[in-house]
Amino acid sequence: MKDNRPIRILHVVPGMMRGGIETWLMHVLRNIDRQRFQMDFLVQTAQPCDYDEEIRALGSKIIPCPRTRHPFRYARQFRSGVRAHGPYDVVHSHLYHLDGFVLRLAAQAGVKGRITHSRTDMRTVDAKRSLLRQAYLKLMKHWIARYATERLAISTRAGQALFNGAGNKPTWQLVTTSMDLEPFRERVERASVRAELGIPQDARVIGHVGRFAEEKNHRFVIEIMAEAARRDPKVYLLLVGDGALRAEVEREVARRALQDRVVFAGSRPDVPRLMLGAMDVFVFPSHYEGLGRVAVEAQAAGLPCVLADIIPPEADVVPGLVRRLPVVDPSTWAGASLEAARKPRPVGGDEALRIVERGPFNLRNALEALERVYERVHDIGG
Repeated sequence: MKDNRPIRILHVVPGMMRGGIETWLMHVLRNIDRQRFQMDFLVQTAQPCDYDEEIRALGSKIIPCPRTRHPFRYARQFRSGVRAHGPYDVVHSHLYHLDGFVLRLAAQAGVKGRITHSRTDMRTVDAKRSLLRQAYLKLMKHWIARYATERLAISTRAGQALFNGAGNKPTWQLVTTSMDLEPFRERVERASVRAELGIPQDARVIGHVGRFAEEKNHRFVIEIMAEAARRDPKVYLLLVGDGALRAEVEREVARRALQDRVVFAGSRPDVPRLMLGAMDVFVFPSHYEGLGRVAVEAQAAGLPCVLADIIPPEADVVPGLVRRLPVVDPSTWAGASLEAARKPRPVGGDEALRIVERGPFNLRNALEALERVYERVHDIGG
């Protein structure tokens, strides 16, 4: 580094709720050397989010910059936030296509280091967009190519989705989202966790973790549960998470008369505990994902996993625990889930955790890789 002051990094995110990328950023904030790196968060909402208080307690700032349909208004808010709380050495944006606009604004604000980090793969969805939307996406990719000084992706497919065809800069770096594996070492009392959730001790529990959003495909999860319930009177479904579509999913559960066998746990800070203590199998039939980080967490808990075949292959970490299926027939998913829940687990929990720990999701290794990116971007920009 060129001086003794910390490298100042501004992360641009939708909001610091309990989502995959946000939880990863909290692992980074808690463990990064805060004498060398100062992280703040510019969020696209004025509403409080799950991690706001902890972020402030760790000495970082939350800078509201609500998303608006008026780009000039958003630009004014962005510049005002950077000016009031900066100067920043690096802007690290996590907004997918909107990164193009954000990094253009960062360049105009004089920020030398500008990172785009692709965290999803929406190619199947984007291909069906209107001509106007296609033009917007093309412009954003052009601006990413022009204004990003560093391009990162959490998986190969996520990198291909955002950066292939984005101008004449073909290179990008894989920097995956690490995770804190310490909670998976805890010895969890299964009986108490299930009692707390109102789940019988002898139940077979299908689990899912994710925001109630369209891409997570909760409707299909309910279809899986409905079919599984017809086959097995002891099966329960545990849904962990919250979001805009939760009420809609609750109505679907009621329509199918499954209220007594579907548990809505809400947004929780103890997901590893619920995986270890309550779930027998994990299902993840997303329409699209950049990685599927929560599926790796499920493997760290030793859970057999039934995943959509569109989930990037980097999410397959523990041999023998993962089965992939097309998101077509809920009956097939129900059969695979019940079979996995009933059979002895092919890999013990301790061994599964050791395998995940040796891989690319190890927190210390991934954190050191990210720190090297920040130092390189800072040195080039300076």
